[in-house]
Amino acid sequence: MSERSERRSAARAGHSDKLDQPQEQRARVLPRITLSQEAFGVLSEQFARLMGTAGFIIGMTVFVAVWVVWNIAAPVNLRFDEFPFIFLTLMLSLQASYAAPLILLAQNRQADRDRVTLEQDRARDERNLADTEFLTREVASLRIALREQATRDFVRSELRNLLEELEERSLIRGEDEAATER
Repeated sequence: MSERSERRSAARAGHSDKLDQPQEQRARVLPRITLSQEAFGVLSEQFARLMGTAGFIIGMTVFVAVWVVWNIAAPVNLRFDEFPFIFLTLMLSLQASYAAPLILLAQNRQADRDRVTLEQDRARDERNLADTEFLTREVASLRIALREQATRDFVRSELRNLLEELEERSLIRGEDEAATER
């Protein structure tokens, strides 16, 4: 047997060849960096906000302009981008490759917040609608109940009518008495 096949056999001796059984954990060489999703999301939102400002665009424009002018006008031994702006292109591409996912993450978080806000608004609107319907029913029942009650205006008009009838009767009696006395 070759040395290579012996190593394979030795490596397989410690592991099961069955696919339904997990392999043993390997020791990590590098430490695992853990960052909470919330902290990373906040960081991405801050980055997206920064990139969306006029200051960032102006700063990036100045940076690129200085880069281009330096690599055109500076003496050859002081230029740091020997090829026609390949290093600048690489830096801008690298910046864009990090910016795009961070901006998308910030947009996803904003969409999640908008969705939660929309659900809360919808729930509040449903409660307001239910309250309004309840109050409408209560006002309607009060109006129905008040129709059966004598209002102040109704009592006044009835008293005026009675007073007018009494005055008419007293006038008629007074005329009858005056007629009988004659």
